[in-house]
Amino acid sequence: MTRTALILVASLGSAALLAGAWIFQYFGYAPCPMCLWQRWPHGIAVAIGAVALLYPHILLGLLGALATAATGAIGVYHSGVERGFWEGPSTCAGNETTGLSADQLLEQIMAAPLVRCDEIAWQMFGVTMPNLNAAFSFALAAVWLAAALKRRN
Repeated sequence: MTRTALILVASLGSAALLAGAWIFQYFGYAPCPMCLWQRWPHGIAVAIGAVALLYPHILLGLLGALATAATGAIGVYHSGVERGFWEGPSTCAGNETTGLSADQLLEQIMAAPLVRCDEIAWQMFGVTMPNLNAAFSFALAAVWLAAALKRRN
């Protein structure tokens, strides 16, 4: 495969994952904060891909790999939070309520996210959206690395 083709596959892969997330959101699966975190590196990878198509350089390929590996790592972290392997950030789940006044409790309720990160919103055969994002993102990171290491188009 040529470098240009690899860059296209990698950046279009991130665009497809973003589109998939938006489609799920459109059909009623509201994203939690960690879901939104996973989208940003994909957007960055798409932008890097657009620049890399015009100016193919090893650094751009490495940045694309870093962006997609970052969203893959967030997906692994989110998967662990969903499965209860570790705790997620306090912005993603219910907070401690003991010792709070009524006003503090109301403020906490009003500031709480609508969708919790520690609950599985969708799964098929035990595979959740963060699982899929992590797997595809690490595969895209490998494609970006192949593009970065490719000598010629």
